[in-house]
Amino acid sequence: MTSPLHGAELIDCARANGKQGIEVAADLCGYGNNLAKFEQALTTACEEMGIEFNAFTDLLKTPDDRRALGLEIAPDTPSQL
Repeated sequence: MTSPLHGAELIDCARANGKQGIEVAADLCGYGNNLAKFEQALTTACEEMGIEFNAFTDLLKTPDDRRALGLEIAPDTPSQL
């Protein structure tokens, strides 16, 4: 097992491997099968970086996923600014 990642490296690793599942991501990020410790480290890393984190699946959302929830208001043409 590799040394557990922390901070931005942990978040990047979790995002990169998240689609394979939390178990695989935890293992590849150095936490083996200790999912509780992995999620606690993710919570800490996200808090330090100002990233909203409630569950592992939050890291898998793309910017487009987050934007789709909002409402975009814009003029029909640039001249109508």
